[in-house]
Amino acid sequence: MATTFSASDHAYMAHALRLAELGLYTTQPNPRVGCVIAHGDEVVGTGWHRCAGEAHAEVFALREAGERARGATAYVTLEPCAHFGKTPPCADALIAAGVARVVAACEDPNPRVAGGGFSALRAARIAVETGLMRDAARELNRGFMSRLERGRPWLRVKLAMSLDGRTALASGESKWITGDASRADVQRWRARSSAIMTGSGTVHADNPRLTVRFHSPPTDDVEGERFKPLRVMLDRHLRTPGGAHVLDGSAPALVFHARDAKPVQGGFERAECIAVGAHANGLDLSAVLQELARRGVNELQVEAGPTLCGNLFAQDLVDELLLYVAPILLGDSGRPLLKLPALEKIQAARRLRMIDQSRIGDDLRLLYLCDHP
Repeated sequence: MATTFSASDHAYMAHALRLAELGLYTTQPNPRVGCVIAHGDEVVGTGWHRCAGEAHAEVFALREAGERARGATAYVTLEPCAHFGKTPPCADALIAAGVARVVAACEDPNPRVAGGGFSALRAARIAVETGLMRDAARELNRGFMSRLERGRPWLRVKLAMSLDGRTALASGESKWITGDASRADVQRWRARSSAIMTGSGTVHADNPRLTVRFHSPPTDDVEGERFKPLRVMLDRHLRTPGGAHVLDGSAPALVFHARDAKPVQGGFERAECIAVGAHANGLDLSAVLQELARRGVNELQVEAGPTLCGNLFAQDLVDELLLYVAPILLGDSGRPLLKLPALEKIQAARRLRMIDQSRIGDDLRLLYLCDHP
């Protein structure tokens, strides 16, 4: 029988979710979690997880609540952990504090938790209710959920195009299609990502840094030093020039290549190189994603050319498309958005689901979900 939650339950969980969102840029590889402890109509403690290795949301909330946690209800956006990691189990802390009830938005798919937190609480005769605002909680941690449940990161492709669907001139020149506001907006999407991936073709053409650059940080509660997502490059033949920014050693870098590849130039000693299988269309992209998941990558943002992005779409590996449309025309000789296999019937076309559209300066930002068959 489904649990009936009160208006207060909904209000407190919504508060907990807002707290969890404060960790949007900093918790990698951990999930974003918030906690509210309430006695009737009074909030006595709040907390959110800030970054890996530090206390979890429940601990901060319990510290604030003190003795008032006894007999209270704890609202948490994710199942409390029940194992010793870098911090003690949160389920034990809730039990020791004497809370009477725990309302959790969703289960933790981590095999080290996976119901263990709920079991420990119930064994201590604490009422446990789950499922309140579950979809919102999972959405906030879609990368974490993807890594644990599917064995690969949540993959977001970021592209920018003209009104006539071109990403660059025929020569490859593309700086800048979009305006300053859009380029600043991209930095926030980079900052929430665990890793940023590109292909060697983009490195040759644009020499991107794949770093996060803010004029001001997205929140006042985090340090800019934490905005260092892993830089990932696919270079089948290890032909990237040694002077490429992605190999400058300023941030961690991972280079995937074919098993028989030999470096053409130096510079790769400043990155970690990993050999994976290859085929006619390039490297084994599924193997790349599995390895990134193994390394704790939750959200992966891809900023690459039409070939790599097209291959990701063709292999049904894209979860989300972040598309910036600039009010310019580049002509039919310009480079296309994606290189995809030809279709014989319109019914075979991939359809995406728009979930957001926003004006960013003079540009339009479109966000699509890619539903998998």
